[in-house]
Amino acid sequence: MFLDFWRDVESLLRDALDRCGFLLPETDGKVNGNDLMLETSPHADLASTISFRLAPVLKRKPAQIAQKILEAIVLDGRGTVDRVEAMGPYLNFFASRRFFDSAVLEAEGDRCWTGSMTERVIVEHTSANPNGPLHVGHIRNSVIGDTLVRILRRAGCDVEAQYYVNDMGRQIAIVVWGCGRYPLDGSKADHATAKVYIQANKDLAAEPGLKEGVDRLMQLYEGGDPETAEKFREAVNYALSGIEETLRRLNIRHDSYHWESEFVRDGSTARIFDRLEATGLTDWEEGSLQLDLSGEGFEKKLVLKRSDGTSLYTARDLAYHRWKAERSDRMIDVLGADHKLISGQLKAALRLMGAREPEIVIFEFVSLPTGSMSTRKGKFISTDELLDEVEAQAFKEVTARRPEEGEEFRRAVAKEVALGAVRYDVVRVSPEKATVFDWKAALDFEKLSAPFIQYSHARASSILDKAGAFGDFDPSLLTGAEEIDLIRKISQFDLAVQVAARELKPHLLATYARELAEAFNQFYRSSPVLEADPGIKEARLALVKAARNCLRATLETLGIPALESM
Repeated sequence: MFLDFWRDVESLLRDALDRCGFLLPETDGKVNGNDLMLETSPHADLASTISFRLAPVLKRKPAQIAQKILEAIVLDGRGTVDRVEAMGPYLNFFASRRFFDSAVLEAEGDRCWTGSMTERVIVEHTSANPNGPLHVGHIRNSVIGDTLVRILRRAGCDVEAQYYVNDMGRQIAIVVWGCGRYPLDGSKADHATAKVYIQANKDLAAEPGLKEGVDRLMQLYEGGDPETAEKFREAVNYALSGIEETLRRLNIRHDSYHWESEFVRDGSTARIFDRLEATGLTDWEEGSLQLDLSGEGFEKKLVLKRSDGTSLYTARDLAYHRWKAERSDRMIDVLGADHKLISGQLKAALRLMGAREPEIVIFEFVSLPTGSMSTRKGKFISTDELLDEVEAQAFKEVTARRPEEGEEFRRAVAKEVALGAVRYDVVRVSPEKATVFDWKAALDFEKLSAPFIQYSHARASSILDKAGAFGDFDPSLLTGAEEIDLIRKISQFDLAVQVAARELKPHLLATYARELAEAFNQFYRSSPVLEADPGIKEARLALVKAARNCLRATLETLGIPALESM
């Protein structure tokens, strides 16, 4: 929808620039394909700041350039652009009535919710060590990653969500070693694994000599010993079964799991050593094989192999990324801020090998007022505990609002509201900003939270249910300011998705969802629907249906349930 308007504006601008003889300056790659400097504006449907880019080249004032371009723009009256105005250095473009009518018709008919991007994309996210349950510190990785998967799919990409399983690190060897000493209790699999891991670490700290048993397990596993391999597979799969259960509660699913050991067994990791040693930048120092990355701007060297010959995570990760690069057009990693250094080193090592680098989404952590978490020390708040608490609070809120409903209804709604509250509160903040999860604010039906957006969808569904079937409608009757604002916001769904997909910023879609719900509620407050006069009633019902469809598509893309009743 809105992208059609955007493309028409681009065409008009390029034709006008040709008529003026203005050549765009070379870019430094920072304009993200938006070389005409278009953006949405409170003063128009689209505005261009192209005059600022041209001013240094033409050595003229931006306002003069904007006026010259305006005079060269030719409207034929058939497209989506109604008029163009110059406001100082800005060129403002306004959509036509034909565009707004078409937007209502398409959204009411539940069309145009998928974009035209066609890349093959691999998104790796979560990838938590299988040594315990997901804790609150993991939530942002999982929610950002899954939301990006959904956004990219909505944009038209062929996306595979991958979980990279750390099955060869020391932490997992400690789990396997611990499983040989202590029985697993009957708790949820990942929680039971954590208990073994915590106890094993206590024993290893108390008796350092026990470390040899862990080292031996690591050597046997990397060497391919069948009996040891079976022990590792059982322990890792057991922990993963619990982690997957938690992810399902968050409405998150991975398409495939790839174990570190795959890239040792098939020789990929050995080939990484060969390629990096061929650069002449590796050397054995302090009992380990290290890669000198000072030429890439890194003072700290990258450790690749231990003195006993076993590989480190970094070497196996390089093999995994070379494998992903061969199977995708874009590969995206979602990583916490504590991975900034290692992710930079990984990209540098890939450059040295002439391999494609991943796009990395770095996020700061979400936390609770209770403070930091550590699986090794046993001090963490699990995602399961958080979800249980938010569901319990959501049940109280739903009960207060709908006391007449049965418990089954209230618990079902509470579960979906809690899911939405957690996911939205995590993703609404730009990834590079730290955030604290506040369940009271996240569950506030009146504020700009997930329940507020879900309730807007439920309200639209209720209006349509009360109205029943309605006949033909004329969208040109929708002329009120709130009606036009809502149509405009509905039309911008495809733009919001494309920008979020291109820039890998899921919070932009969360912001759009909030603005869409606000626009719908403004319309609802100012424009009677069921009591409107014939003709107007049908047009407004069509707009309600268009808004309901757009809210549903937006919520689904955010991984949040679109409730029919709350």
